[in-house]
Amino acid sequence: MSAERDLVDVTRIFHEPAVVDFPRGREILARFPDAERIAVPSHWNIPSLHGNEGSVEDWVRIKRSTLVLGVKKGLAMRPNGRSAHFIAPSTSNGCTMACAYCYVPRRKGFANPISLFVNTEAIGDAIRRHAGKQGQLPEPDQVDPSLWVYDLGENGDLSVDAMLCDTVRDLVALFRDIPNAKGSFATKAVNRNLLGYDPQGKTRIRFSLMPARIARIVDVRTTPIAERIAAIDDFLRAGYEVHVNFSPVILYEGWESDWQALFDEIDGTISDAAKAQLKAEIIMLTHNAGLHAVNLGWHPKAESLLWRPDIQEAKRSEGGGDNLRYRTGWKGRWLARFTKLLAERMPYCAVRYAF
Repeated sequence: MSAERDLVDVTRIFHEPAVVDFPRGREILARFPDAERIAVPSHWNIPSLHGNEGSVEDWVRIKRSTLVLGVKKGLAMRPNGRSAHFIAPSTSNGCTMACAYCYVPRRKGFANPISLFVNTEAIGDAIRRHAGKQGQLPEPDQVDPSLWVYDLGENGDLSVDAMLCDTVRDLVALFRDIPNAKGSFATKAVNRNLLGYDPQGKTRIRFSLMPARIARIVDVRTTPIAERIAAIDDFLRAGYEVHVNFSPVILYEGWESDWQALFDEIDGTISDAAKAQLKAEIIMLTHNAGLHAVNLGWHPKAESLLWRPDIQEAKRSEGGGDNLRYRTGWKGRWLARFTKLLAERMPYCAVRYAF
């Protein structure tokens, strides 16, 4: 419990008035009876929290102590085709961890602690109905050989959400009972309570990995890399499909040797059973101008790795953000070098997609 309290120790809850009308809302409020409660019209617009000028200095304190509760409005599934076939409606938004490259805070303002949505029964029903209309997966593809895959954690980390309520347990149970689909989420936290959820192969967990010395700089408040690797076999034995995300791949002097060492560590740690089912996603870093400016106020050391105009180029995002990605042409060459290193060190690890 002490490790959980280091990540989340809720003392203040912003909540939409309708939250108390839902069993999950009442459950969460009851779990934190001593927390200050502040009613707000919308979880999307909390002036004292989102975009607060003081939030740079208070960044970690806010993420640890503040929780937002709301009702999810849109319940549509979005096509994906990379990591999953569909993006399911999020049961959460934001995170108590503070990775320096995270894209999620850009939409709400940079002080973006966990928001939990309490209409979880409606979200589950929407997923079940959608999967029921799909029939069987027509043929194997890069996402999965036999099942439709729904990404569950696009805007947060479900391993941490599971410390606060039973929504993740319910999602795992939901997919256990949907015959033609599985759930999937990426995580940077090892929450061993999930080992008791009995997924029966119907939930894919993807541990995000990068060289440990770089993670200590940019993966702020996350589970150490060695612990994530060590957890792979435990989660496999518990009934999860376990993949890895090499994400984000950050380029710097010596990056190739660091990744070689990481591949060797994985290879020397996980079992043959884990290797036989292991697949990877590779995601090259994309950074953001606004986040760069905020990071300079609280974590400038990270920016020496993330903000590299000498090898990056501007890219306007679909949402209108000013992003930087590695330069076209060169990015492809670096990605080819990365996949070659992976194939040499971990030839059993197929790449589901690289971006």
